[in-house]
Amino acid sequence: MSDPNASFLSQQVQNLLSSCKKGWHVMRDRGPGKITFWFIALVIGIAAGFAALLFRLGIEALQSWAYGTEDVRTLGSFLTGLEWYWIVLIPTLGGLVVGLILHHFTHDARARSVADVILGAAIHEGRVEKRAGLASAAASLITLGTGGSSGREGPVVHIAGVISTWVSTRINADGITARDLLGCAVAAAVSASFNAPIAGALFALEVVLRHFAVHAFAPIVIASVAGTVINRLQFGGLTEFALPSYGELQFYVELPAFLLLGLTCGIVAVALMRSVFWAEDLGNLVQDQTRLPRWLRPMVAGMVLGVIALWFPHIIGVGYETTSSALTGELVLHEAVVFAMLKVAAVAITLGGRMGGGIFAPALMIGALSGLAFGLVATGIFPDVSGSSSLYALAGMGAVAAAVLGAPISTTLIVFELTGDWQTGLAVMVAVSMSTALASRMVNRSFFLTQIERRGIHLAAGPQAYLLSMFTVARIMRDRETAQGVTEERCWALIHEGTYVDGAATLEAAMPIFDQTGVRYLPVVTLSADAPPELLGVVFHVDALKAYNRALAETAAEEHS
Repeated sequence: MSDPNASFLSQQVQNLLSSCKKGWHVMRDRGPGKITFWFIALVIGIAAGFAALLFRLGIEALQSWAYGTEDVRTLGSFLTGLEWYWIVLIPTLGGLVVGLILHHFTHDARARSVADVILGAAIHEGRVEKRAGLASAAASLITLGTGGSSGREGPVVHIAGVISTWVSTRINADGITARDLLGCAVAAAVSASFNAPIAGALFALEVVLRHFAVHAFAPIVIASVAGTVINRLQFGGLTEFALPSYGELQFYVELPAFLLLGLTCGIVAVALMRSVFWAEDLGNLVQDQTRLPRWLRPMVAGMVLGVIALWFPHIIGVGYETTSSALTGELVLHEAVVFAMLKVAAVAITLGGRMGGGIFAPALMIGALSGLAFGLVATGIFPDVSGSSSLYALAGMGAVAAAVLGAPISTTLIVFELTGDWQTGLAVMVAVSMSTALASRMVNRSFFLTQIERRGIHLAAGPQAYLLSMFTVARIMRDRETAQGVTEERCWALIHEGTYVDGAATLEAAMPIFDQTGVRYLPVVTLSADAPPELLGVVFHVDALKAYNRALAETAAEEHS
């Protein structure tokens, strides 16, 4: 006689397995439900958090091995006792390895970073390049480990994007779901990298997704907390920087000084951003005219950095030692000014030389140095009504970083979380608001959006500008059989008049032709250098408008859901 309890248990196990299998098929074919999505957000947060942690530990291990130091946070001081040829050779060899990696694993020999993640969220259905992303992560790790003057936030954000892209592809996520998962991964990576859960969540919303939709908030917070827990399991609850006590802040008396500091930092931030773009353009020009192999470009940049580091070793690496010295007021005026100027040059050489890395950590260092220099002058002129010069360094750190990132909210919070100082919030907020307001008018809102603008994609102008670039003409055209009322003779007549559009073009190219000519439809052709154009079909003005309006409506619905 069979045991009824065993039979019942077996039936329950089979039902559970069947439900799990059915749930997997539903999630794969239709996307996850809310509870399932939150669970996926937690898993992605843990994965992105560990990726960010391993990336940070990898940089420290490589720096320790390459330079032979046990404390990488004092690398600048350690280099003063190192033989000169090692100071030049290490970043040079690092640049060579970076160049070879990017040459073989990316189509343009360029390391991916935050701008590519923003672009993926906006026009690539919440997905980023996986192969190029992994290669960029390896290149950036070597860049930072061998002395490149950049930051680690750009690479970890893109690594997080690769993780979320893999998951989105596996579960067949639609654009909204994939973008939310991307935001979760970014939030966790930033939180794990800087021990800043609040700023990590807001960075994902403010910078990457560029909206604060309610439906995305809860899963992003879950992932951000998961990333922070991973950081604290390794490093504890310690803040990145230890600050001195500022004493009582005479904020109302010093308010004009912090307003002026914000404007000054806005100018510094613009100088930093334009220096990087100028170095990029100069590097392209030199590379084209000398026919320098693209894999040698990072090596040349590394060699230049090494030569500069012979006299100014503080430019090597992320630069937290110098940032801490500025925040604690250990530098004099001329040191702060010279170090800031040289760091701008070093960042431009690193990023313009395509060595990889991010710009956030350098912006923190340059901001702290600029704020300290301003504070030393201000407190020297008005000693009786001024606070500590270190307070100006803290406010300057936030002001330059916020202007560079175009993220005043998350940057203000990340400065508080990096330092643990919440008492000077008003000073930081005033400086941040002024710097962001000024810098956003002198570039396309931020460093990342200006990078995207330089590629010909008008993301900074809003969805009404960039959505047209999401639709290729071939995607919405009608073939000649379904284009009622359109004759082939009329199409060729328009082609001979020069009124046509390439099938590989986007609506961004087609819409101005409609506006200028007033035609109802455009012939769509293939264009090649050694063959006459071939008629593919017809794109109607009304079809283009419908596709554009539908995309605008979907974007608005996502941002307000």
